[in-house]
Amino acid sequence: MKNKISYFLLLCLLFGQACNDQLDLKPAQSLDENLALDSDENVKAVLNGAYDILSDFNLFGGTCLRNAELLGGDGEVLWAGTFFWVNDIFFKEMDATNADAEAMWLRSYAAINTCNNVLSALEVVKTEDRARVEGEALFIRGMVYFELVRFYAKPYQQSGNNSQDGVPIVLTPTRGISEKDIVARNSVEEVYTQVLDDLSKAEQLLPEDNDWRANKWAATALLSRVHLQMNAYAPARDAADRVIQSGKFSLLSNYADVFNRDENTAEDVFAIQITQQDGFNAMNTFFSIPDFGGRDGDVDILPGHLALYDSSDARLALFYLGNGAMRSGKWNNQYGNISLLRLAEMHLTRAECNIRLGEKVGAAPLDDYNAVHQRAGLPAATAVDLPEILLERRRELAHEGFRIHDIKRLKEPVGVHAFDACELLFPIPDREVVANGNLAQQACY
Repeated sequence: MKNKISYFLLLCLLFGQACNDQLDLKPAQSLDENLALDSDENVKAVLNGAYDILSDFNLFGGTCLRNAELLGGDGEVLWAGTFFWVNDIFFKEMDATNADAEAMWLRSYAAINTCNNVLSALEVVKTEDRARVEGEALFIRGMVYFELVRFYAKPYQQSGNNSQDGVPIVLTPTRGISEKDIVARNSVEEVYTQVLDDLSKAEQLLPEDNDWRANKWAATALLSRVHLQMNAYAPARDAADRVIQSGKFSLLSNYADVFNRDENTAEDVFAIQITQQDGFNAMNTFFSIPDFGGRDGDVDILPGHLALYDSSDARLALFYLGNGAMRSGKWNNQYGNISLLRLAEMHLTRAECNIRLGEKVGAAPLDDYNAVHQRAGLPAATAVDLPEILLERRRELAHEGFRIHDIKRLKEPVGVHAFDACELLFPIPDREVVANGNLAQQACY
């Protein structure tokens, strides 16, 4: 099957025949948007749909955060749940039919296609809202592409040409199936370039205040994270500094108050909104226990992680014994929001980048370090070095979806696997490779 879908499969897709689910395949980005994009109201409704997909259980509703912790949690967390496909992620034994890898891919391209639909119809959006709508769609698309390239492609190399396979870049709506939809993987360099372009435009277009939706500072904070993943320290530092200097956000005085909240806090730059009527907090499902709305306690926190904290660290006090193992107390509200970007990360990014560059833009590294360190109830440090800043980041952002991505940018091993091992990549879903002869599978799958 090269460059096109089989005739029988095409009939199934076009005419809705009751085909076997295993045959009912199409490239993920071809998911249709049935709502006519002919009015301001409809385009905004489609944009709301993009946020809804973004908050999906299999995306930023929690599963991609959980999987980042499981992939990188060697010696610090243990998957104790019964889902075999998650077990395969934890033990780095995935194959091309892994359910989580497939679901994340499908929902990601559904979100991207929804954003592309919005961007294609900006001319019908009210003039006063057009920049905001465009900025929100670009923010969502950039965020999703960034997550895809981190999970499905080898790490960005600061000194390389990054010609390694990334993920397909699709920038126009896909409402059917044609030869142009049978796309190949773009390079990692091309994907990162697209992400930076989307987020840079979003930063300029979005307002400073936008209720719970993406605003200017969310785009800036995400730009900081992307640049840091690329080991581009000056732009990562400068973007983090812009967020901090905006004065729009502040660190909460009590670390525990950052989590399990029904509403965004002063520290949240951007968060997925979860309510009893809409949304699903997958981090609660897997990291918590039935007492708080979770399952039976699928993710155990091991002594290897707890040993990273001083005994008087307020962050250590958030862990608790539940269902026979230690648990993270960050996820004990079944309908709590999922914070994706918060101010503490910006302080630690600015500290890390400044100390690597030997500079003090915005603040001295020690001051940023102490802002987070002292909030955890610890005495102010009088000096700090890079390893201490990285350790502080590891403690502060633990079990929030950072672990495998920090491991890869810092070129650290995960057990017996090197940071760029193929086993640390999600496989391209088998159904996508079958449907698209131009889509190359990872070398190890």
